[in-house]
Amino acid sequence: MSGSLYETLGIKENASAEEIKKAYRRLARKYHPDINKSPDAEEKFKEINAAYEILSNKEKRKQYDMHGDDIFGGQNFHDFASSHGNNADLDEILRNIFGGGGFEGFGGRAGGFEGFGGGFGGYQQKREPNLDVNAKITIPFDVAVLGGSHAINYNGESFNIKIPAGIKNGEKLRIRNKGKSYNGKKGNLYIIVEIAPSNEYTRVGNDLFKNFDIPLKTALFGGKIKVKTHYKDVTLKIGKNTKQNQKFRLKGYGVSDIKSGVKGDLYLKANIILPKIETLDEELVKIMKEKLPGE
Repeated sequence: MSGSLYETLGIKENASAEEIKKAYRRLARKYHPDINKSPDAEEKFKEINAAYEILSNKEKRKQYDMHGDDIFGGQNFHDFASSHGNNADLDEILRNIFGGGGFEGFGGRAGGFEGFGGGFGGYQQKREPNLDVNAKITIPFDVAVLGGSHAINYNGESFNIKIPAGIKNGEKLRIRNKGKSYNGKKGNLYIIVEIAPSNEYTRVGNDLFKNFDIPLKTALFGGKIKVKTHYKDVTLKIGKNTKQNQKFRLKGYGVSDIKSGVKGDLYLKANIILPKIETLDEELVKIMKEKLPGE
């Protein structure tokens, strides 16, 4: 007396209720027609649902354990299901075999388990159209760093959307009820955000990098330089003998992490400005020629 319903779920005949549920979840995810596009996935999915409907119900399982595949005329369950055309006929046959209602179509709810924890929303033979739409916008670099409002025009409607500070290139924003309409329902608009490049800054993660100019005198003898950042102007202390491309770090002057709000750092790279020799005092030029080290 074969037990092909257990074979359908890949479990032993003494499997516990929890083992039956776990096997069903695993197989339903694998063969769900929204995920698995193979030609036989839908039929397999229906069989899995029906097997779970029977084995997850104590009374129906008891009947099946008592009679085995004899209850299907001696056929294994796969052959039995395949030989009965459309869902309605097979549903009716199974109701007659096991008694009562309970079967809501192999594509619907089975055994009190809906949509695998909400992941698929339940497979239905006749699915509603997807009302969500996608769009792409480009925002200024500074808006990506600081956040703010950005005006868009979609489907003939103009409205502002909120850009969170720290958004990264390629991230997606959801705008509720701005998608397509169907039967009184509205989908969502999903916007992929692209960030325009900056002529001044380079962004790596939440850190920012930029060059800043230092006069030769300040680089040689030290001093102070005012540097503009996204948040405020900062006076930077420059030590003596500062080298070209020397780096300075401003902690917390980078980009806010979109989740934690913690800011990255701003790294400044020194660009030493050499004066044109024609603009210097003749006496200074003479001294420099005589005194500066060289070949």
